Amino acid sequence: MKKPGASEGQSASDLISQKIATLADWRSATLTKMRELIRQEDPEVIEEMKWGDVPVWSHDGILCTGESYKKVVKLTFAKGASLQDPASLFNASLDGNARRAIDIYEGEEIDAAAFKALIREAIAFNSAGKSAAKPKSVKKAKD
Repeated sequence: MKKPGASEGQSASDLISQKIATLADWRSATLTKMRELIRQEDPEVIEEMKWGDVPVWSHDGILCTGESYKKVVKLTFAKGASLQDPASLFNASLDGNARRAIDIYEGEEIDAAAFKALIREAIAFNSAGKSAAKPKSVKKAKD
């Protein structure tokens, strides 16, 4: 299935795979693992490439992005400030009004069950917002 965000005949999933492959170090393995967890939890997740070369996973809106920097893989949840995080996975971007992030450094392991729970929470939050965004009926003015 072709995903939104595809360019030059390649699916967004293929572009994400290529992006991950270019990392060729611990960041590649880490981003691959986190991508697998997202896809396990939500087989219907939409993969996109946005802002040039940033992998994005969506379900009724953005769930999270997967950015790679020299010393960290950053998973930024677009609406993380509104999500429950009982395992305290969020460890970055804690000051913002909307986003929260998980910074993963070389050699660190993320609790897979807690991460999947966070993905479920993000999906539920996005889905609730989508149903709440139904158009309101227009009342006609009385003459």
